[in-house]
Amino acid sequence: MLDITWLGHGSFHLRLDTGEVLLVDPWFDNPKFPKDFSVQKIDGILITHGHFDHISSVQELAGRHSPTVAAIHEIAIWLEGKGVKNVIGMNKGGTARIGRFTATMTHALHSSSILEDGKLIYAGEAAGYVIGLPDGRRAYFAGDTTVFGDMALIAELYQPELAFLPIGDLYTMSPREAALACRLLRPKKVIPMHWGTFPALTGRPEQLSELLGDGAGTEVWRLEPGKTVNW
Repeated sequence: MLDITWLGHGSFHLRLDTGEVLLVDPWFDNPKFPKDFSVQKIDGILITHGHFDHISSVQELAGRHSPTVAAIHEIAIWLEGKGVKNVIGMNKGGTARIGRFTATMTHALHSSSILEDGKLIYAGEAAGYVIGLPDGRRAYFAGDTTVFGDMALIAELYQPELAFLPIGDLYTMSPREAALACRLLRPKKVIPMHWGTFPALTGRPEQLSELLGDGAGTEVWRLEPGKTVNW
């Protein structure tokens, strides 16, 4: 069993029934972050890319909880330079074990940089992850991306039953592209993310549901920030 809590924007708290906690793209200052939510422990953090809205809480959380932090090689080097410990630098196609989770890095179509002292630092390429659970199920976390044809390869290789897909538009794909992504990935459920944070992110879960239709075979699972669901 996995407890899933959306922390707003692209940030998620994942907790196994055995207690291990994995955070993905923590940004605890986002406007939708549930103010009554607190983190008691963190075993691992996954980072998809270097933009502030996916990485800005990593250093503080890593300092308090000493988790294993997985990121693409360039971000890992940058984090180590900031004093972050237990960093795994990896690349696409590689798999890291974090406690009882596994994380396989996948492709994503997006930019990636870190803004520091008014200058942009190269942060490698954007990525996604296939997250493996102890019971054999897998979830695909797309990160910031648009749809791309190799999502069909992700389906063939890993058969994810759950997908986390951005739908906000402007900076990521919209519900239209996300609907095609669902047809390529064929998950049983999809959790929309990266929507509603700012007025510019106009995509909505109900639009994705309408585009998929009743016969798509994928249920749109709309979460509310701070409300934990079980999978």
